[in-house]
Amino acid sequence: MTLRQIPFTAWVGLILTGFFAFCAIFAPWVAPHGNGEIVGDVWEPMSATHWLGTDNLGRDLISRMIYGARITMEIAVAATALSFSLGSILGFTAAVFGGWFDTLLSRFVDLLMSIPTLIFGLVVLSVLPTNTLTLILVMGILDSTRVYRLSRAVAVDINVMDFVEAAKLRGEGKAWIIFREILPNALSPLVAELGVRFIFAVLFLSALSFLGLGVQPPDSDWGGMVKENKDGIVFGIPAALIPAAAIAVLAISVNLVADWVLNRTTSLKGGRG
Repeated sequence: MTLRQIPFTAWVGLILTGFFAFCAIFAPWVAPHGNGEIVGDVWEPMSATHWLGTDNLGRDLISRMIYGARITMEIAVAATALSFSLGSILGFTAAVFGGWFDTLLSRFVDLLMSIPTLIFGLVVLSVLPTNTLTLILVMGILDSTRVYRLSRAVAVDINVMDFVEAAKLRGEGKAWIIFREILPNALSPLVAELGVRFIFAVLFLSALSFLGLGVQPPDSDWGGMVKENKDGIVFGIPAALIPAAAIAVLAISVNLVADWVLNRTTSLKGGRG
């Protein structure tokens, strides 16, 4: 595949996602000021000195946006990795083993999914210490239920295909069936779901921070920045709208990349010959 074969929408998604990732990785070097450094008056307008103006405490907004990208993407990536690792392995295992194990695990997942995720997260975080590790664990475990449902449904279909039956007749173990037969042939729908789950993690984290149970000051993610600057909206100050727009742009760009990757991996859907 050459670069010219990559569609325009995928290029847009790759460039925007790459830009956000670059800012997140190199935040201390590309940010003009420190994360909590007060450099001016409250809610200064955009200028050559402060490209996006200042926030509610007089901190440089573009620097806060860059550091916010780092915190937002760091937690979202870790939570997505946890949710996919846990959800897909349990889903594949339930499909392969079946019987009481599948029934018990699926009913437990149904129980967790019956409780609204945001409410469940708020209840759990209200009694646990709010730190990065807790956020990743809570977000990853709650989101793994969605990944479990998808991976189990895909694995059930693959588990009855001829090449899987042939592996069972050869005497291959359960681990071989899961990781060498089912996993490679389930990548296509899982890759498509990966982008959706990552964006859900970003939105979930932003909602928690906006409600005061996410990233705690002096650090802040984009959702926390919306909360910090929301009072300025009535005065025409765009400080709260900029991080909100960044969340929307990140969501669109990641989904554009996920759609392109899905189109590239559709050949995996039919299984192996």
